[in-house]
Amino acid sequence: MPGRIGVVTFPGSLDDRDARRAVRRAGGTPVALWHAEEDLHGVDAVILPGGFSYGDYLRCGAIARFAPIMRVVVDGARDGLPVLGICNGFQILCEAHLLPGALIRNVGRRFGCVDQPLIVGNAATAWTSAYTSGQRIVVPLKNGEGCYLADERVLDELEATGRVVARYAVDDEHPDPNGSARAIAGVCNPDGTVVGLMPHPEHAVEALTGPGQDGLGFFTSILGAVPGVLAGR
Repeated sequence: MPGRIGVVTFPGSLDDRDARRAVRRAGGTPVALWHAEEDLHGVDAVILPGGFSYGDYLRCGAIARFAPIMRVVVDGARDGLPVLGICNGFQILCEAHLLPGALIRNVGRRFGCVDQPLIVGNAATAWTSAYTSGQRIVVPLKNGEGCYLADERVLDELEATGRVVARYAVDDEHPDPNGSARAIAGVCNPDGTVVGLMPHPEHAVEALTGPGQDGLGFFTSILGAVPGVLAGR
């Protein structure tokens, strides 16, 4: 059976179906996971999708990180389970301390929705091996609290260890979308198995419903990584 990729649904999630569809288009088997469960049902990797989660009114991801499913996701991630957090999922990963830093309200206090050019930084993670370092891709970005911040020591460490997965391509045609420190759009853990990404690759897996297929590589990457990851666990 193709790689089984779990997609968690929290109350308020609205991109979980899109993520499952992206897994199918990549050739994998999506597995729906409910936030109140404490069983990953033998999946090979987990996606925390975008949208919203209950408790975001307090701070994005602050309550969702305590969901029962997150206990087993955190334990699994610390044991090598690949996890991708998209938008709200990125916020949850930061709140769960699987990734450093925090996501706060966009500079300008406005919700943004745009087809955003990105520059791939680290193409050696479990979720980005289908790309090349420096590759420019276009993926939809839609958020109101997507400004990534961390202290200078953490930012320097992320840069020095190659843990900046993607940056916003900022130029005269494409202004800074949210004020993220050093134009960071995504980061990973030291092993490259846990990735947080603010833009939405699941909305760029075919020309019919997105700005092309540039996002599909995140999902084909994990399907290629799963056998090696599992063999080492």
